[in-house]
Amino acid sequence: MSRVTEPADVTETRAAYDLVAEDYAELLRGDLAGSEYDRAMLGVFAEQIARAGGGLVGDLGCGPGRIAGYLAGLGMDVAGIDLSPRMVEVARREHPGARFEVGSMAALPLGDAELAGALAWYSIIHTPDDRQGELFAEFARVVRPGGVVLLAFQVGSDVVHLTHAYGHDLDLRTRRQEPGRVRARLAEAGFVFTSELVRAPVAPEKVPQAYVMARRAN
Repeated sequence: MSRVTEPADVTETRAAYDLVAEDYAELLRGDLAGSEYDRAMLGVFAEQIARAGGGLVGDLGCGPGRIAGYLAGLGMDVAGIDLSPRMVEVARREHPGARFEVGSMAALPLGDAELAGALAWYSIIHTPDDRQGELFAEFARVVRPGGVVLLAFQVGSDVVHLTHAYGHDLDLRTRRQEPGRVRARLAEAGFVFTSELVRAPVAPEKVPQAYVMARRAN
């Protein structure tokens, strides 16, 4: 029987985030308190989920769980999923009010239409362009009709190769995204675009930051 080989970028991403998990969590601790735009978009997301009757929300690529923890604090039922086992360990320790599991965004450990909503908060940025369609199709599989998705990402079209970050030498690539292309991928996967916000960078950010929200078609 042939063995399925994991894409090199997946291995690279897991290794990098396993390495930096503790320092990453510490660096971003309290970050939401200083970002009114982040809190505003998360608030809109939470309100739309509640208005539709509530249900389980997936934080896809949850890292150390700071967004999942914030949403749990708003009274939401949240499950965080991340590729990095070390990130999941940190998330479980720091945010006991949410559930966390190791898993890939390209093959989520979730049933069809299990989620009332999902967010990918700066987590689609590690998937190469030629596999992003698969990622969005997987989001569509796990989000119920009428469910909400929220994506956050850096704006651009270039690939940034990080060799040192969060106090560690590492090997990690991040891919900036064009909002129009993200909207097109969402539409191809069966989502209906509802809103978008692009804001200017705030130091140490170097490029604009975008938030795109959509609804799973009925």
